[in-house]
Parts: sequence; structure tokens; C-alpha cells
Amino acid sequence: MRAIVVEELGGPERLRIAERPSPEPGPGEILVDIAAAGVNFMDTGARRLGASTGELPFVPGVEGAGRVSALGEAVTGFAVGDRVAWVYAWGSYAGQIVLPVDSAVPVPDDITDEAAASLMMQGITAHHFVTEAADVRPGQVAVVHAAAGGLGQKLTRLIKARGGTVIGIVSGEQKAETARRAGADHVVLSTGAAFVEPVLDLTDREGVHVVFDGGGETTFRASTNVLRRHGLLLYYGAVIGAAPVVNMRDLPRSIKVSYPVFRDHIPTREALLRHSTDLFDLVRRGVLDPGIGRRYPLKDAEQAHRDIESRTTTGKLLLIP
Repeated sequence: MRAIVVEELGGPERLRIAERPSPEPGPGEILVDIAAAGVNFMDTGARRLGASTGELPFVPGVEGAGRVSALGEAVTGFAVGDRVAWVYAWGSYAGQIVLPVDSAVPVPDDITDEAAASLMMQGITAHHFVTEAADVRPGQVAVVHAAAGGLGQKLTRLIKARGGTVIGIVSGEQKAETARRAGADHVVLSTGAAFVEPVLDLTDREGVHVVFDGGGETTFRASTNVLRRHGLLLYYGAVIGAAPVVNMRDLPRSIKVSYPVFRDHIPTREALLRHSTDLFDLVRRGVLDPGIGRRYPLKDAEQAHRDIESRTTTGKLLLIP
């Protein structure tokens, strides 16, 4: 099978396509023919810093969707031919992958492979942010950074579905239109900290209830400045930039800061099934758009990484084996 292999850590040029033996499922595992794999910022971090497995060489990518082609011993709940999606399974930039059964979820007939692949990381992340980490309520106002991106669009749609108002932050007019189509009530064009005054003006200087900040250290302190008293900053920019050093006494207006961890939303298989089923239902009802931005053939993984790191893309990026 063909796969993208990282033999040395570094820039996008380290993503090389190669032929590798087809894997075989062991006990409690399934072999899946991959139809689509998601591209995430965490993949660029793995390419530069190494995968969590600590091994070289490795095949990057942790989410995707496809069809079961073989079963390992003692596998129940899946059959050959079933469509599945997964998250946090290294090796997704390939034609095939072996998955632990606990990492896979069934994909309904009315959800496409590409939609399922686009939801597993960013969809579950957005679901975590708005339901548990922030618990957005009707009437609350939220700032969403990178509102035209795959995660930003999903956050916007879920916040709107929960009765919130969204102020989307984007870097250019083309992205502004994408954010508006996703449902943002207001869109602010900004780089760095330039969004502070426009956001305060939009809230009569009172500030917002919550900020979803994936911009790294460059936006962290500015985000604290647009929060109202006891507001919440959800910071998730560690892959993009260095985490800021925070003196707790410098935090203004008794605000709260959270670093939401993906695994805390799906600590068990039951939680993974529950939340993924909820996401598929939101897509089915038209509440959530998978927000696919670009599709790349597997061999163009290097270009996909260059594009996502350039911050010029909108929507979810997918690799198609």
C-alpha cells in the first residue's frame, strides 16, 4: 500500500510517499481501506517534533474514514464491508490502517466518508468546547478565532445552535465571507491584537462571555482583554505557538482560563460513540456542516501541510488515497 512516511523530523518536505507492506490486524483490531484522512495542525506538530509514539519512521495522521476489509481475532461489533471512522489512531495518511476496535465508530449510511473524516477531530473538539468546556448558553456572546477554518466554522455553527452570538476573527475579506456563511453574527478582520477594540465596541465595552483562542501566544493576552467579568478563555494554541507564561495575578476581571484536552471529552468508548452519534445527527439535521475546504491526493500531503501552515486555507483539509 502507499503511505506518507516521516523518516526525519522537519518541514513539509519530510513527508514522503512510499510503498509499505499492507498491515494485518491482530486480536481486537480491524483493517480498514481508507477513503479519506483528515489533516490537522497536530499533524504538523508531529512532523516537526515527533509523534506521540516516539518512533521514527512513522506514518502521520490520526483521523479518517473508510471501509473494514479484514477482522482480527475476537472482534465483535464490526463486519467486513462496514463503514467506520476513527480518531487518535496514528497512520491515517495511508491507503490502509489497522485500528483498535475501541478507536472506531460506525458511520451511518447517510453520512459520507468525507463528512465523517472531517468530523472526528475538529467536530469532537468543537463539541467538547461548546458543551462541556464552556457550556455555551442562549444569549451569551463568544469570540471565535480563525473563524473561517475547519474548527472555527464548526464552533460557530454549534454556538449558534445553542443560542449564542458569534464574533468571528479572520485575517482577510475572503475568509470573512466564509465565516459569515458559517453563521457568524459579526466578523472582525484582524491579525495579532487588533481585534480588541472592535470586539469591545460590539459589546458596548462590556466584553464577551467566552473566547475560543487557537492563535497561540500572539493572541492570548489580547483575548483576556475582551472578556467580561468572570468570562472564560479556552486556549488551544499550543501546536501553533508557544504557550504563554501567565502570572495569575495579571489576569483581569476575575476571568477563568481553560486548556481543554480532547481526551477528557471521550475518556471511554461509550463517550466516543455517544458524541460521534450526536455529531452525525447534527449533520443529518443540517445544524452542522462538515465544512470541507480542500481535497488533496495522498501524494500531495506535503502541499497540504504547506497550505495549512500558511494560514490561507478555509475549512477542513482532506487527503484522498
